[in-house]
Amino acid sequence: MSERPEASPALQPPPPIRIGRDPDAPELPNEVEMPLVDHLEELRQRVLRSLLAVVVAAFFCLLGVKPLVRILEAPASGIHFLQLAPGEFLFVSLKVAGYAGLTLALPFVLFQLLAFVLPGLTLRERRLIAPAVAGSAVLFLAGLTFAWWALVPAALRFLVSYGADVVEPLWSIERYLDFVLLLMLATGLAFQLPVLQLLLGALGLVRWRTMLSSWRWVVLGSALAGAVLTPSTDPITMLLLAGAITALFLIGVGLVALTESLRPETP
Repeated sequence: MSERPEASPALQPPPPIRIGRDPDAPELPNEVEMPLVDHLEELRQRVLRSLLAVVVAAFFCLLGVKPLVRILEAPASGIHFLQLAPGEFLFVSLKVAGYAGLTLALPFVLFQLLAFVLPGLTLRERRLIAPAVAGSAVLFLAGLTFAWWALVPAALRFLVSYGADVVEPLWSIERYLDFVLLLMLATGLAFQLPVLQLLLGALGLVRWRTMLSSWRWVVLGSALAGAVLTPSTDPITMLLLAGAITALFLIGVGLVALTESLRPETP
């Protein structure tokens, strides 16, 4: 009896198509492959939308820029501001409106960023990135508030009292607002430290005990950051910012320790 010849590899039936997510790769739900050109086009559209949102928000802030300037002048009570060049206040108004517009449009910009990035992330990365972006925005606003409420008044009190018996304080409105806006921006960026710590802890790169053991370097780094990030040279502002960074570091260590205690142990 002759044996039945085996089918050649070219005539083998195609493997069955799997419908649903592979349990061995629990990564990309609703994955849709796109060519590079489509990715770049989507990125261009989202960048343009973000820029348009910032411009529109800055335009409306420009319409009410005088109340914003008065709010920024509030910590410097009793100080007379001067316009030292023609059109100086116009450029100041544009600068204040730009900063305010960027702050107001920040949620929309972050939404566009998430909408572009999330489809390419795994499930685990999605669970990390969305809370991280939301926490980053909240901490940035908290940093702006802390700078305006604590750092700016402390710096102004020191700078005014230092030469009060020698010179009369008459300040350029542009120089003053540059000082305030840069200090607020630097403080908002410094307040991102707990978000960075949580990301490192969630990814398993650094444990909370390792973070805590490096507290001496953090104190030194916060002192250097207070000296570099603050536009003034007064020690009060530097100490306040350095103390805030150190406190944020300790809060971040506590949050990482809490997440590690809640994380289920892998066998």
